[in-house]
Amino acid sequence: MKNVFTPLLIAFFPLFLTAQTPQEKEINHQVQTWVSINTVTKFADHWGIVGDFHIRRNDFVADDSFYFIRGGISYIPNSNVSLNLGYAHMWLAPTNPDWSTFADENRLYQQAQLNVKFGNVSILQRLRSEQRWQEKIVNDQESGQVRFTNRFRYLSSFTFRIFNNPKLPSMVLSDEILLNFGKEAVYNTFDQNRFFIGIRHTFNPKWSFDFGYMNVYQQKYSGYQYDMNHTIRWFFYLNTSIRKKAPSTTENSGDE
Repeated sequence: MKNVFTPLLIAFFPLFLTAQTPQEKEINHQVQTWVSINTVTKFADHWGIVGDFHIRRNDFVADDSFYFIRGGISYIPNSNVSLNLGYAHMWLAPTNPDWSTFADENRLYQQAQLNVKFGNVSILQRLRSEQRWQEKIVNDQESGQVRFTNRFRYLSSFTFRIFNNPKLPSMVLSDEILLNFGKEAVYNTFDQNRFFIGIRHTFNPKWSFDFGYMNVYQQKYSGYQYDMNHTIRWFFYLNTSIRKKAPSTTENSGDE
């Protein structure tokens, strides 16, 4: 009996090793540019409308990455706290260079944000929950199928006032982690991490912007493929009011 099993073990041992060997980790490095405008318009003492528009380009600015719009309503009990609820839509460019069909994504989101200040440091913390319906593209064609996932995000952002002159910029350091949940999130519960370092400048109570470097490290659906996106980020922020009272200067952070 031993003589029978020995040849079988030798024959199937390479297959056993292949089955047990995980895929080697692949990291795709990209250079991107990401520009957006993020708006809050107050129409009552504690209520406002939010609206964002984002463009992200690959290969610096040469190729499409995505186009993104988001809208919603914001409850603002005071200058430190806001609660948002809304809808967003993304047009995602194909990663295959031979394809041309964009994938649609519909998204609902709920968000809570807290702003506090300690001396010369402003701290923004944000929790966001998203329900995402992502269109599946097969062979450069719309398949009529969608991938549904829940995604939870936590952002922590620190703004350091370096100069006493308010006309000079502040330094910003932030990090956001994004996690996927649901039946479709098999190999990538970790979705991505976004680290940003740059400057923030306020023109007036309505307009401000931040500019700097963002590193986006994202795990793909396969589980072993990753994108390392070296991103130039330039986000504009507009706070307005349709009331006679001056607009709030509450800090905002507008990542997609």
